[in-house]
Amino acid sequence: MKILPCVLFCATLASCASAPTPQAASNTPDAVMAAIPATDLAQTYAELRAAGGRVFTLNPKTSQLRMYAFRAGKAAKFGHNHVLSAPEFQGFFSLSPEGPAASRFDLVFRLDQLAFDDPQHRAALGPAFASTISAEDTASTRNNMLGDNNFQAARFPFLRIQSLQIVGDAPKFAAKVAVELHGQTREMWAPLTVTGLPERLAVQGALVLRQSDFGIKPFSVFGGILAVHDEVVVEFTLAGDAP
Repeated sequence: MKILPCVLFCATLASCASAPTPQAASNTPDAVMAAIPATDLAQTYAELRAAGGRVFTLNPKTSQLRMYAFRAGKAAKFGHNHVLSAPEFQGFFSLSPEGPAASRFDLVFRLDQLAFDDPQHRAALGPAFASTISAEDTASTRNNMLGDNNFQAARFPFLRIQSLQIVGDAPKFAAKVAVELHGQTREMWAPLTVTGLPERLAVQGALVLRQSDFGIKPFSVFGGILAVHDEVVVEFTLAGDAP
């Protein structure tokens, strides 16, 4: 039987891959430029500081940003869940003297700088992520997820999160954010836990990104017997200091 070996091969890639999808408007020059940060964040936040805001620079070395992709379908047991991490990013938070409603944060990182399936990250998550993934399979997963048929990281290199509205009182807040991915922008709400202000900043939060919302068709073969869930979880614990 040749079908089972094919299933096993495809399963190695399933959790992070997605099938080709028509690109329509996202192929336009304007859409390509939309995937690149439109402003210099450092300059933007320097201006906010000059206007009286207390600006915190987020530190990747003392922060944690992870993404989780999940296997799906009747043959899901042949696949893997995957953990991606962003060891480098740029981020700022401006605490306005007028309070949370006038405050702002931005976070941006390059998809091609993501680390895939660090063994320590997987081990810390328990049995559902405990399977060992070879270096070859990790490289294949990376190529499939970031390649031309999926997130197209060469064309749309950034994932950007920008706050549009912040409501609540310390330590619990809700933030309406604009998420830019794959040349498209979507708005959503995210819960945040913020501590340490006004001397320091520590933020915990999470988002659920649906690939299809950004024009990405989740991977599926054999009529959905083997697939990847549309939903990708983004979790972050961010730390920052103000000069």
